[in-house]
Amino acid sequence: MSLKKRYRETIQPKLLKDLSLTNIHEVPKVVKVTVNRGLGEAATNAKSLEASVKELAQITGQKVVVTRAKKAIAGFKIRQGMPIGCAVTLRGDRMYAFLERLINLALPRIRDFRGVSAKSFDGRGNYTLGVREQIIFPEISFDKIDAIRGMDITIVTTARSDEEGRALLSEMGMPFQSN
Repeated sequence: MSLKKRYRETIQPKLLKDLSLTNIHEVPKVVKVTVNRGLGEAATNAKSLEASVKELAQITGQKVVVTRAKKAIAGFKIRQGMPIGCAVTLRGDRMYAFLERLINLALPRIRDFRGVSAKSFDGRGNYTLGVREQIIFPEISFDKIDAIRGMDITIVTTARSDEEGRALLSEMGMPFQSN
């Protein structure tokens, strides 16, 4: 059963009861997932940006947007408008497919994995997760990468508090650490 179908049929009714909400529309849901990669080395190495764009497109299955510097920083040798990263925003079916792959395939492949931190919520129910290496995703072939780079994955929800967001992600199968 897909994550989207499971959310509608089992997770939503369970959260309605567990969080003692009265309306089905009050139940927290995932709005979007953003995958972001900052590339400081893109200022000097244009191939790293090209490789990152290709990798993120492979992982997410969607076109990648190149992010550019808003202002010049002389200490880092960055000029305004220079490409310094790439990002993807996932919504709808692609978002659910990505979350399912992240939770069930990618996270368990991390070395010495004991769960993700339950403290990475922002106070409004949104969760941000830092991944150290892209090779945890099954779409990436170890032989074809030029360097190991990390990325930030932000899961934006309609939850009003961290507790609601944690309950939603736990029901979806996010493996939180048990301290």
